[in-house]
Amino acid sequence: MSFSALVPVETLQDAIEPVSALVDECKIRLNDDGLSIRAVDPANVGMVDMSLAKSAFESYEADGGVIGVNLDRFEDVLSMGDSGDLVSLDLNEQTRKLDIHISGLSYTLALIDPDSIRQEPDIPELELPARLVLTGDDIDYGITAADLVSDHISLRADETAEEFHIEAQGDTDDVDLTFANDDLLAGSVDEAAESLFSLDYLKDMSRAMDTDAEVSLLLGSEMPVKLRYSRNNGFVEVVYMLAPRIKSE
Repeated sequence: MSFSALVPVETLQDAIEPVSALVDECKIRLNDDGLSIRAVDPANVGMVDMSLAKSAFESYEADGGVIGVNLDRFEDVLSMGDSGDLVSLDLNEQTRKLDIHISGLSYTLALIDPDSIRQEPDIPELELPARLVLTGDDIDYGITAADLVSDHISLRADETAEEFHIEAQGDTDDVDLTFANDDLLAGSVDEAAESLFSLDYLKDMSRAMDTDAEVSLLLGSEMPVKLRYSRNNGFVEVVYMLAPRIKSE
């Protein structure tokens, strides 16, 4: 297995951040057309599917292998780079370590046996009837508001009023952030849907969304929510899926 790449450090950070929001370690697939990661958190609640296009790299050579990486340590190394720096990555086949070079700094990162890492999830194809597009800032604002009163958040599409709601109910206080069709970047509320989710997971996911990101949100009733967006000029593609909390009767 061989792998060698040269890429702007910010690009690699933008690719890793959405994954590290959910997991501490992962498998990185060294595909012909770029890097990809698919992972699920230990509780099997949140999933992420990330791809970093080959065109984002200054140079890229890979033959389709898989490596296991501790994301905390990897991000710590990348944080040593400055804006505009290029990071060089070279896989040492003999030692099974990743040689990293950034602005005069050399770091040898011990890799993890991919077989010891949680199996990559299958992200199911679901019929999610409500489809709309919000900004990353809209989603972050709704999550921040919900966090004032509860540790759960409801996403609701009201077909009759043609509105999308981010809601939370606390012991004494309630929050409701409403988006009319005209407030959406794209899509419209023409199908009813409502699901309840853990706020902590959505907070972690939203931290890896740029404020101006165009986030496609697909929602059903008591079904997972799917969030899809891109960053770093479209070089990084991210899909999150979050399982719902089923309301007790």
